[in-house]
Amino acid sequence: MVTVGRYNGKHTALTCATAAGKVLIHNPHMKTQQGGRLDSSADSDINLLSINQQVSSVCAGRLNPSATNDILAVGTQTNLLAYDVDNNSDLFYKDTPDGANAVAIGELGEIPGPMVIMGGNCSLQGYDLEGNENFWTVTGDNVCSLTLLDFTGNGQNELIVGSEDFDIRVFREDEILAEMTETEAITCLCPMNNTRFGYALANGTVGVYDRTSRYWRIKSKNQAYTIHSFDLDSDGVPELITGWSNGKIDARSDRTGEVIFKDNFTSAVAGIVQADYRLDGSQQLLCVSTDGEVKGYNPAPREMRGNLMDSNLEQDTIRELGMRKQNLMMELKNYDQNEKAGVVAAAAMQDAMQSRSKFSAERPFPVGQEYDQEKMGVIPAATQLQTTLTVNPGDDTKAPHVELFIGTTNDTMVRAALIFAEGIFEGESHVIHPHPNALSNCVRVPIIPPKDVPVDLHIKAFIGYKSSMQFHVFELTRQLPRFSMYAPCRKDCPEPKSSCTFQINERMQRVLLWINQSFLLQDDIDAEGSLNVAFMSLRGSGPLFLKMEPQGLMTIKTDDMDLAGDVIQALCQFLNIDDMQVSADFPDEMEKLRSILVKVDEYHAVRQKLTAEMADHSNLIRSMVVRAEDARLMGDMKNMRRGYSELYNMNRDLINGYTIRCSNHQELLACLKQLNQVIQKAGRLRVGKYKTQVISACRAAIKSNNVSALFKIMKTGAS
Repeated sequence: MVTVGRYNGKHTALTCATAAGKVLIHNPHMKTQQGGRLDSSADSDINLLSINQQVSSVCAGRLNPSATNDILAVGTQTNLLAYDVDNNSDLFYKDTPDGANAVAIGELGEIPGPMVIMGGNCSLQGYDLEGNENFWTVTGDNVCSLTLLDFTGNGQNELIVGSEDFDIRVFREDEILAEMTETEAITCLCPMNNTRFGYALANGTVGVYDRTSRYWRIKSKNQAYTIHSFDLDSDGVPELITGWSNGKIDARSDRTGEVIFKDNFTSAVAGIVQADYRLDGSQQLLCVSTDGEVKGYNPAPREMRGNLMDSNLEQDTIRELGMRKQNLMMELKNYDQNEKAGVVAAAAMQDAMQSRSKFSAERPFPVGQEYDQEKMGVIPAATQLQTTLTVNPGDDTKAPHVELFIGTTNDTMVRAALIFAEGIFEGESHVIHPHPNALSNCVRVPIIPPKDVPVDLHIKAFIGYKSSMQFHVFELTRQLPRFSMYAPCRKDCPEPKSSCTFQINERMQRVLLWINQSFLLQDDIDAEGSLNVAFMSLRGSGPLFLKMEPQGLMTIKTDDMDLAGDVIQALCQFLNIDDMQVSADFPDEMEKLRSILVKVDEYHAVRQKLTAEMADHSNLIRSMVVRAEDARLMGDMKNMRRGYSELYNMNRDLINGYTIRCSNHQELLACLKQLNQVIQKAGRLRVGKYKTQVISACRAAIKSNNVSALFKIMKTGAS
């Protein structure tokens, strides 16, 4: 929660949110007008803006294209304030029940003029200079971070949004252009060069994307609190600057992730920004710690360009040669062990030849060569590593899962196996190391994907014999299909009540090809005439039926609205369908939505009642304090004690009322989140422009409190 802005159009001011519900503005170049919300001493270059709530986000930017000064936007869990620091006045103050977890200022797509864009409880909203809502849409979960970037390279900004459901989504106004799934909540996003952007996750991962392709990523045991892009080494390309929870700051190449500069604070880094803070015509990198320490860094001078780590070519060469030496020494050690094993084999052969006369021609003589070859790690040249994926419905002792089989084609043993996969295993990797007494030529690994996304399984296996001291490493990659947690079931199982129906102009063989690639099947499905396949979810969401008529009419039957949306999105992506309208009927979801809307109305009514009661109590408290103080000044101790006793009771009632209001607010937030998620699900049942239309129409129906229109929109896709 650190930003920087030119609030008078000329001088740069550093702005930070404090833990006490205030915003600190440091402007060393001029004094700010006093009064209003601002509080400072006459000779100080620091001003405090009183918010009187816990600040959740801050951002500065130009909101009026015809003006030169920046506006400060401050978000809390219930409000959004746009503040003109230079004139010491509010531009607008909005109630935001969804909260403002992240705020950005700028232009988005073809929407005219800059906006204050905020992300909250599964929703995104944009306000113009007058406080008018020019943009609204929903996203999959609570928004953690957002930034503006020309993602497509068309000269217009898109909105990059990171949320708690581990997804990075790219919005062109209401339309989702791309989705990238990560392994944790996306805590920070920042624009970089051209179409690249940096990201940070809650598990200590930072990296860089170029559009939907990830360039690199690294993972630390510390958490990345803030990221920013800045050309620190003056090579013409901005680096990714990261501030960590342990106080470390590092700059990494946007191409490789290599560290080119690092420094340390004594406490965690709160924010990183850039500005011409010394008014010398060049940008400085400003880093702020949670203890209030501020450091500024100039870009590297010309003679240090591209070299900030106090290292030279000679030191780099020595380090590289040292690593090569270490690898060669390990290799020589392995050869030495094999040579010793070979000597043992030769000695055993010689002993066998000398004692051959003791054995008859019919009896074999003992030869230790085979045993020693096994010890040396020699395996047949035709050895191959095979993998298969099957759906295991589970039993009383094991949960349903996907079973990965790793085995060899002969009697060699799998000594150990390493599997790397994003988002499946804790720490993204899994190691199988069978007990020496239980070695065999295969291992079976249960896999439970938490989400319906395709995942690459990178497998490394150590192959040898039981007595081997050296092992061969086999590597291969196997893709886990998107809908691997669905097992084929009989077509006579009860069909779900809910369904989606749509028309596609595609051959049935193309749909069959998609089914065979997206689900785990023992044999490919074929169909004559009409298509009718059934699957059972291993996660407990019931059966899934896929039906298609020869004329192209397709029906998806499932009671899981999320699953129906995933199937439709995956199918349209495979068939390259840009726009598709869908008729949907989800009676259980609609009933749940009806109850959510009733609860939202009840919570709103309770909130208004509690607010009115608190205002009345506040007025009473003022009069009670005056009466009690009058009695004290007049020496009337009896009435003074009575007055303060009543004041104490009134204060206790106020505290109880505030506790009830907080609880009511949390329940309201939970209901609003569910409401936004239902709208998001209804949108995902459609593709392209029809998806955008559904979300916009649902928002309009909620604003006008038209419940019947809302249900109709979700069912038919049209208002």
